[in-house]
Amino acid sequence: MWIHRLGRVTTALILAAQLAACNATPAPQQPIAGPSVPAAGSGTAQLATSLAFVQASADPLPIASDDPVWGAATAPVTLVEFSDLQCPFCSRVHPTIKSLQAKYGPNQLRVVFKHNPLPFHPNAMPAAKVADAVLRQGGSPAFFAFLDLAFDEQQKLGDEALSAWVTRLGLDATVVLRRADLPETNEKIARDIALATAVGANGTPAFRINGKSLTGAQPLDAFSRIIDAELAAANDLLRKGTPAAAVYKSRVAANYVAPKPTVEDDEEPEDLVIWKLPVKGAPSIGPSDALVTIVEFFDYQCPYCRRAEATMTELMARYPKDVRVVLRQNPLPFHPRALPAANLALEARAQKGEAGFLEANRRLFEGKLEEADLLALGKELKLDEKRLRNALANNTHAAEIETDSDLAQDFKASGTPHFFINGLRLSGAQPLENFVTAVDAQLKVASALVAAGTPRAAVYDEIMKHAQEAAPPERKEIPAASADNPSRGPLNAPILIHEFADFQCPFCQKVDKTLSELEKAYPNKLRFVWHDYPLSFHDQARPAAIVAREVRAQKGDAGFWKFHDLVFSSDAALSPELLGKYSAQLRVDQAGLAAAQNDGRFDKLLESDKTVADNAGIRGTPAFVINGYYLSGAQPLKAFKRIVRYALAHPAPQATGPVTAAAVAPSAPKLK
Repeated sequence: MWIHRLGRVTTALILAAQLAACNATPAPQQPIAGPSVPAAGSGTAQLATSLAFVQASADPLPIASDDPVWGAATAPVTLVEFSDLQCPFCSRVHPTIKSLQAKYGPNQLRVVFKHNPLPFHPNAMPAAKVADAVLRQGGSPAFFAFLDLAFDEQQKLGDEALSAWVTRLGLDATVVLRRADLPETNEKIARDIALATAVGANGTPAFRINGKSLTGAQPLDAFSRIIDAELAAANDLLRKGTPAAAVYKSRVAANYVAPKPTVEDDEEPEDLVIWKLPVKGAPSIGPSDALVTIVEFFDYQCPYCRRAEATMTELMARYPKDVRVVLRQNPLPFHPRALPAANLALEARAQKGEAGFLEANRRLFEGKLEEADLLALGKELKLDEKRLRNALANNTHAAEIETDSDLAQDFKASGTPHFFINGLRLSGAQPLENFVTAVDAQLKVASALVAAGTPRAAVYDEIMKHAQEAAPPERKEIPAASADNPSRGPLNAPILIHEFADFQCPFCQKVDKTLSELEKAYPNKLRFVWHDYPLSFHDQARPAAIVAREVRAQKGDAGFWKFHDLVFSSDAALSPELLGKYSAQLRVDQAGLAAAQNDGRFDKLLESDKTVADNAGIRGTPAFVINGYYLSGAQPLKAFKRIVRYALAHPAPQATGPVTAAAVAPSAPKLK
């Protein structure tokens, strides 16, 4: 059992991260240490409404009229589930909840579903919106039927699957998808997230059973013990005359324990650092000798960026000679039209110069970003259609976009919009007054520099001389690659990637597709070294690692990677039967394989990998050390490419040492 956890979570932070600004997807959860929530934007009316709803409620665990509910309102036990439709552990526990429903029935047990889509699951929020629209269109029975489909076929989760599931329920997908974008859907999910955070349900799945806390994909017995105890307590209340409708409130009052505030729950301190943001080469609006330079990271599909665009226009009208805005692209992965829009803007710059870019930029913020809209805009801007189509189809301006996105990551500008005002951070779609306050303060600093003799055009550069550089990616020191570990790729590859993984880890399986995409993006430049790190709560991870090692002993590295690909390309649950099937498929001697599982021949190798990981402070899977730079979790391709680009641009002496033919010599013949 494990659950997703967030590193630093407060109600305001998690809501702001998901609702007040569009945020990039951070690292998926690791089995030991969870990721931090990305920096958030400013508060919104929706955020305030959600917080007020939670704070004003007299009940710590209220059941709302727009909640999906299975079971009778007078059932003596209520199970409140906080869940995420993309979370693999939520799908794992779903059959257990179904078993509880069958075991206790609707008159004994009520199940109430609350949404808690985690920010590092890009498909979770869209799925939650569609599920809520299904509820509004078809009621609770339709919702729970949708839930069955979503968890049963979670590996298909995406726009196409969501539409297909709605249709299979007999609902009109067009109507449901339209409802998914209505304000009440956002408000409902915002309230659920606020409630989850307020009660300390900061990961998924999380449960409150008549107020008692239970977290993670627990077995049936763990739920039954609490439910049975609560049934006894509820029956005692009923015998004493408590109305059935009041039992839930009474038991929650007796059971619920509010989460204790910790130091981590305190408000994040204001960032007062002046950051060294480069501006050379980026398009800008306003005079080049402006005393205040605002670097903005934005996304054309982000609604908060559109709001900020109007604010920037008003701000520059107020300071026509003293403010310039430098524009840097940061299209977020869960906004599918942001990247094509960025390519159009930069293609307009390539064909029509700064004026062409600025006009395209203004028009793109009007919000029409579908393919036909972009082509129509290109025609209005008199762009060469063939070149534009090529830019949209092939991401021809990837280098510039990735440079901007890398800067955003380097300076922890993980959400959009994100601003640096003469290097001072201001994040989110803030009101005009906040920008005016920041600009006025920076004007005083800049004016003092001018009075001391600095030319206006050199003010920003002068400020940057004393600004703080971005911290480089985290480094991990690990031993050089050896013949003990499977590897693949050119021996002289400039990038060496050490992967610490577990064959039963769903995130290791997920990231394997990303690694294949990375190889295609950097042909002949990557070499991979595999390290086994089977986690103790994955019962088939160590047996699988032993099978893989024996496959390598008999068939060499080629055999190992074929076995690796078979495991990670399968949707079937890992089992001894499946491991036997794959090894037989590779014509591995079964007697040797059986002996390997019992005689401990690979114990030292597995222990050596674990020691390397432990000494480096690696505690979960998947984890990667890329030319000495550390990357944790099933990160998107964008994150891997960023580290690879950084490693190529900043070659450093590697504790991992050079890869030599002797170091990685295969220990057995090539696979036949």
